[in-house]
Amino acid sequence: MLDLILPPRCAGCGRAGFLVCPVCTALLRGVPSPRPPENPPPGLPECWAAAEYAGAVRRLLLAFKERGRVALGPQLGGCLAASVAAALGESRRALELVPVPSSPAVTRRRGHDPVRGMAAVAVRDLRGSGWPVTLAPVLRQRRRVADQAGLSAPERAANLAGGYVVSSGRVRPSGCPTAVLVDDVVTTGATLAAAAAALRAAGVRVPIAVTVAATRKRVTATRHARDDQNLVRDPR
Repeated sequence: MLDLILPPRCAGCGRAGFLVCPVCTALLRGVPSPRPPENPPPGLPECWAAAEYAGAVRRLLLAFKERGRVALGPQLGGCLAASVAAALGESRRALELVPVPSSPAVTRRRGHDPVRGMAAVAVRDLRGSGWPVTLAPVLRQRRRVADQAGLSAPERAANLAGGYVVSSGRVRPSGCPTAVLVDDVVTTGATLAAAAAALRAAGVRVPIAVTVAATRKRVTATRHARDDQNLVRDPR
């Protein structure tokens, strides 16, 4: 409603006149590529993303997830669709996009399930390009899990182990299409690994996981910081 009444401002940088300005759109779209986390947990599918979870991209996702900017769904879902297409090439095989679910309590607090919303847009966009793809919201949380914020990689893995289950009767274990896991961000990979384990337990093949963004690896961040220091010492 506010986006309709008030002049929009880019959720990434605040520029007037845009939901997402061209500069932030370019950051969001990026170049889809494999972006595995450091020390990926066992069972993690190959992870693809187009953007780094920082700066404007981080602000866009938080605005969509936590601040009710649901009008950002088409841009974020379009980013997912582009990454799915890049990850799977020209095969145009039958796909089921499986969103990683939020807990019922978090969904009620936010007023929507952001990952499911982005996945629905991605399905629409891929179908428009000729992909035989369907939305398959078949996962649910088996038990309550702690907030992941601030947890280390081993703590995240332990927190989520066995945390997801496939709803009875919602997938076809024999002859089912390829399942592509969808989430907003990959950090340690614990969430995606736990979700993939639940699908595999139901007999579903899960070769790929696609997210909007991936956190920067610490090794890369350290190298960038070191390069910046060298530039200060030697401006050449």
